[in-house]
Amino acid sequence: MQAVLSVAVIAVLITSLALVCRWGKLILTGQMPTRFFAFFAILFTSGLDVGLIMFPLTEIPVYEAEEAYGFTNPLAIEFGFWGFFIWIFYFFTTFYFCVIEPRLKIFEIPWVKLVNNVIVITTCAFTGYLFLTYLPDYFENITTFVQFGLVALVLLGAVFSSTDIRYVKILSLSSTWLFFSLILVMWVFGGLGISGLATNLLQLGGYFGNLHRFILPFSDYHAFYLFWWFAWSIMIGQFVSRFVGGLQTWQLLLALLVIPSIPIALWFSVLFGVYEQGRDITGLMNGFMVLVGIIFVVNSLDSLTRLYTVNLNLTVDRFGRLKYIAMHWLLLYSLILFYQFTPLQIEWIGLVVICLYAAIAVLIIVRRQRLAEPSSA
Repeated sequence: MQAVLSVAVIAVLITSLALVCRWGKLILTGQMPTRFFAFFAILFTSGLDVGLIMFPLTEIPVYEAEEAYGFTNPLAIEFGFWGFFIWIFYFFTTFYFCVIEPRLKIFEIPWVKLVNNVIVITTCAFTGYLFLTYLPDYFENITTFVQFGLVALVLLGAVFSSTDIRYVKILSLSSTWLFFSLILVMWVFGGLGISGLATNLLQLGGYFGNLHRFILPFSDYHAFYLFWWFAWSIMIGQFVSRFVGGLQTWQLLLALLVIPSIPIALWFSVLFGVYEQGRDITGLMNGFMVLVGIIFVVNSLDSLTRLYTVNLNLTVDRFGRLKYIAMHWLLLYSLILFYQFTPLQIEWIGLVVICLYAAIAVLIIVRRQRLAEPSSA
């Protein structure tokens, strides 16, 4: 599987660079263009999930201890799994759905449409499963009933939010500001000051100095992350491409690489400082982290639910609000439980996405006559 993964990553990198070289000044505009900050907020909160909040404190000790990560510092490793280069996957798919798909309509082919929406639904459920899995790490002595009940309530909120695109936009903007607030509060809590934060930010140079190492999988866990980003890439590209508001291709690439990486770098640097000081995150601080994590879960789930329900015409307009909420809550909660009680893994979904990419590449070649050189999106 890692050989397939390596070829796929290189193909995405080369193709993305070719797109910028060929159509770098092409203006991209989605179906519902928004202002830049709103686009960034939708991208950031839809394209990330609870793992950004809950994973680092459990992962950093592993990066310190295991030899595979010894080529740089743990903070740089953590950033490398979430920031900068990895966002090229979202550029690749956002460009496709802005420019190529409207012309070729490949995702309207019945079997492609079916596979695509199965990917969206199963990956959506994986987000809920991660939240379910990590709850005991943040709520001591949480009972199984409360654990599963909280996930059910969060999922219910996400499905409700997906009933109207206005809710998705409002929640994305609100949670972006809430995340920045969490960074500020954690920075004060950690007592890092300006110098401590600057010192940690400088450690991120260990990532950029070893950027080539992050392109191909260098450990099983790194491969897990790459498969995870592949699984997310196709559906995030579909969703956020609708909100692109007049960016040129090169600007979109630069924005995706740099802008989401700024809050990620700040968050990891602050959290790493708290970890180095050995501070326990408890009480209100822990509650604040969980709150932001929950909102990120809702953001991810409502965006993806909105995507597949529109794709399959399983919408509020068709079924009514109550039936819509009941149907999709039951479907997604059942799949969350399916992840819990079966060996289904996100790597399998990522592999399916890679295979779908390969099939789409063949279909583009077959339909290339329809793909005149684009002059506008």
